[in-house]
Amino acid sequence: MIEIMLQYLVFLAAGAILLSAYAYVKSMLKGNVKPNRVTWLLWAIAPMISFAASVSNGTGLAAVPVFAAGLSPLLIFVASFAIKKAHWKLVKLDYACGLLSALAIFFWAVTSDPDTAIMLAILSDALASIPTFKKGWQYPETESAWPFLTGLFGGLTSFLAITAWTFSQYAFPAYLVIANIPLFSIISRKTIFTYFRKKEPDIFQRSNLHVSGEGSNPNRFSSGAKPLPFQRR
Repeated sequence: MIEIMLQYLVFLAAGAILLSAYAYVKSMLKGNVKPNRVTWLLWAIAPMISFAASVSNGTGLAAVPVFAAGLSPLLIFVASFAIKKAHWKLVKLDYACGLLSALAIFFWAVTSDPDTAIMLAILSDALASIPTFKKGWQYPETESAWPFLTGLFGGLTSFLAITAWTFSQYAFPAYLVIANIPLFSIISRKTIFTYFRKKEPDIFQRSNLHVSGEGSNPNRFSSGAKPLPFQRR
């Protein structure tokens, strides 16, 4: 019974992934984030290829987060055209990665092997990640960490729904976990560092108050206790 309930966590993960897309679009409306269209378009296509290939090869509920991982970027990509100035200016690296990613999709189209299709989809998705990884490292404030956190969660829940440990069932979820960890880390690093920096002064202030309190107590020897040898009488 518990095992069956854990399998249905994939629907919770899918909902979280789509909710993060809504939060991302909301941030786009405020002008806080600017998605790279090359990345988000190919992030929509590659998971859908993997989803179709894995389902054709017998994958069940484990494919649900993969489908959501494709639908979410598609919504963000479409929204980037509806919202003015809500996109990142593309450079040569973006087009190069997009071209290589598109070639991987082309080779998928000419193969009938589901495992090969999934492998090429992973390659395509990874190449498409490079521009956003670079942008997230240089300008983390132009991205939101939520889609990558929920993508990581979605990949992990897929493992709970796997019925047979075949390449078509575990490959793309495993990739989602591996790919989203560094993306989430680089985009959220400034937020994490800022949080701990705000905590440091408070810690030092408490420590100084504690030390000064001990040193300024005029009655610390009033109980008649003898001072230690290294203390002045």
